[in-house]
Amino acid sequence: MYVGSRKRGAVSASLDSIGAITLFVADPQRSKVFYQDTFNLPVIHEDENSAVFRFENLLINLLKLPAADALIAPAVVASRAAGASFQLTIWVVGVDTACAELASHGVTLLNGPMDREWGVRTASFTDPDGHIWELAQALS
Repeated sequence: MYVGSRKRGAVSASLDSIGAITLFVADPQRSKVFYQDTFNLPVIHEDENSAVFRFENLLINLLKLPAADALIAPAVVASRAAGASFQLTIWVVGVDTACAELASHGVTLLNGPMDREWGVRTASFTDPDGHIWELAQALS
């Protein structure tokens, strides 16, 4: 079935908008404090297994590992040691200023700030569970 077509029996929901990303975390309380302090965002939902933050039109759900196992079974949650398989990017007006703000919250950069050949200035850091975040600024 072609998703999004108007053919009879086709799915009518649009699949071109991401509403939430769930990040699997070892210690939701530690991660919640990191996200509150680093991004200066309030928790919009919290229970014993998760804490949810709103980034404009995207929710970030921090989900405790045992609950993550149940959510994605029969798939398995990868360990932090397995390495990164994605990066989340936040567009900012000034990468250097944003990096200084991160440093004031005790965040250590993985790399950057640096100008990339594709016309973007970037810097990256990780949250307590190793999820990689990138700050990006268009250079022209």
